[in-house]
Amino acid sequence: MRSFFSSVVSGAIALNGCASASTDSDGAESKEAASSNAATLSSCEQKGSFLVGSGIYDITGPAAEIGMMGYGQLDQTTAGVHLRLRSRAFVIGSPCDGKRVVLVTADLQSIPQGVKQQVIERLKKLYGETYRDENVMLSATHTHSGPGGYSHYALYSLSTFGFNGQNFEAVVDGIVQSVVRAHKNLATGTIHISEDNLLDASINASPNAYQQNPAAERKQHSNDTNKQMTQIRLTQDGNREIGLINWFAVHPTSMGNQNRLISGDNKGYAAYRFEKAKGADYRSSKQFVAAFAQKDEGDVNGNIFGGTKGGGKDDFESTLISGEKQLKKAMELYEKTGEVLRGPVDFRSQYQEWDGLRVSGRYTADGTRSTCPAAIGVSMLAGSEDGPGFGREGVSCENASWFWKNLSCDTYKTDCQREKPIVFEMGTQKPYPWSPEVMPIQLVRLGSLALIGLPFEVTTMAGRRLSQTVYDQLKSVGVTRVFVVGLSNAYAGYLTTGEEYRAQNYEGASNHFGPWTLAAAQQESAKIAVAMARGESVSSGPKPRDLRNHQTEMQLGVVFDSAPLGKEFGDVINDVKSTYAPGATAKVSFWGANPRNNLRTQDTFLTVEKKANGAWQTIATDGDWETKFHWEENLCFPTFACSRVSVEWTIPEEAANGIYRIRYFGDRKNAITGIHPIAGQSSQFEVKRR
Repeated sequence: MRSFFSSVVSGAIALNGCASASTDSDGAESKEAASSNAATLSSCEQKGSFLVGSGIYDITGPAAEIGMMGYGQLDQTTAGVHLRLRSRAFVIGSPCDGKRVVLVTADLQSIPQGVKQQVIERLKKLYGETYRDENVMLSATHTHSGPGGYSHYALYSLSTFGFNGQNFEAVVDGIVQSVVRAHKNLATGTIHISEDNLLDASINASPNAYQQNPAAERKQHSNDTNKQMTQIRLTQDGNREIGLINWFAVHPTSMGNQNRLISGDNKGYAAYRFEKAKGADYRSSKQFVAAFAQKDEGDVNGNIFGGTKGGGKDDFESTLISGEKQLKKAMELYEKTGEVLRGPVDFRSQYQEWDGLRVSGRYTADGTRSTCPAAIGVSMLAGSEDGPGFGREGVSCENASWFWKNLSCDTYKTDCQREKPIVFEMGTQKPYPWSPEVMPIQLVRLGSLALIGLPFEVTTMAGRRLSQTVYDQLKSVGVTRVFVVGLSNAYAGYLTTGEEYRAQNYEGASNHFGPWTLAAAQQESAKIAVAMARGESVSSGPKPRDLRNHQTEMQLGVVFDSAPLGKEFGDVINDVKSTYAPGATAKVSFWGANPRNNLRTQDTFLTVEKKANGAWQTIATDGDWETKFHWEENLCFPTFACSRVSVEWTIPEEAANGIYRIRYFGDRKNAITGIHPIAGQSSQFEVKRR
């Protein structure tokens, strides 16, 4: 969330955040690493064959009146759709020993613990023990332009005025359905991996905090953010391309905190464009799936001109610019194909009590220390550069005002949170903490690639240290690449280095468990990596809370919809013009209904249609970049319960000359008889080049 609300380096740190035997510039394996990898593989694994399947499903929540999750602005509620949100799932298995994993990337701000719990519960009902907590990794793209209210923890429902069951169900069911599709689409195939640096798509959002890390450590890296894009390409036998997973560290905050249209932001745009280039049909159960996932994006801003400036004239153009950069590099990597992944599929996961982990001096360089009950600092209220709040960053107990020193530092002062002036302590709230304290660390291995799944937004240097820690334990068994997949399986703020924590910028103030959290993550991930290297199991750890039966929905549902006196649902208010040229925007508005009545999952609130041979052919929906669906409440006579909906279609430059129309689809609620479908359509109009 971008507003509202000392470790010592041990060992060599790999460049640009991906610990491996590869170089900073091209990701090529050293001859020694490649030879070692081959030596550890069975004859079956050396073939480079996997079971691979992909699936995609709609997870778009309520498009009206629900607080958005990310910026924490109380007045930023959903009011339409620009890009539908989707869950992209991949099942990857080894034909050698039958082990398999699920990797999901969802267009969400985060993956709350309750979502992971119920996804696993439903998958077990369908497939038994095939898919379970430890071999399913759910991660979020971190878009800030989706509806919230889908966390069971109070801190993340403040701006949505509580839990929203409709959105929670849309998210959980959509993720499950994407996995079901991937499972049904499983077949034997190969995985290729490729890497390259993307240099002009990100800047460090907190450079002064990054500078607090040791100079010797910083000198080992060419950049102060992780510029390395890593991509795997999945192809089934017969050369059937089924998808890709692209990992790159950048915040999807191109859409700012004034936006009210649901959007996957820059990563959602890149995924959409790649899938469209491969002929995507989002209603099909079998199609090419392009997931643009996260790495260690904690301090990485995609607005490369600083703050909220992404280079476009508005949020939409800034989103396009950032998304196009990721898309272009992804397409380059895809065409290069890359090296074939070979080796086993493996996984480990263990829950930890993050509010009381004892950390040895090996990782703290300051004797045995402990993590703390979750709390946020004053500087979290200031927000980050791409989502400013109020106040200022860098407020510590050393430089805090008299007010904060007396209110916070003197009240909460312990040896645990140290520099942080605490503005709110979530971990001690009763009867339940306001943010989760029991959360997992997960390791997934795909041949020579290892992924660290963490429930945090991990800063660049913290990601580098963690990657190195795990790589040191796994390199002996043929792992050559390791990186962090942040925002995975649960969510509890940021993970910074101890030095960055002391700076108490937004990221350090949002590090819930205190200055030793990274050291704790290194210690525990090292243990899990050792077990993986030795082929040993790990205990599941303490059981996390299940708070599904302790939720309060404060927002009322739709009572009823009405149209103005003398009007019908679907009637046109302002019609289209008779003629447009490519590049222009056709607009039409209707008397409609509240979109919360029906999310229209795997469907649409609009179509743009072209007349061909006397029939109408759909050429765009509300899931396409060139359309926008707007909703607003209209206080009409006599009921004051009217909705005005507007549809925009920015006509692509390549649009063919011809006759077009725009249609609207909705559902109205009658207080007595329930939900009923409604529709409207514009007049016909011509598109022609001047």
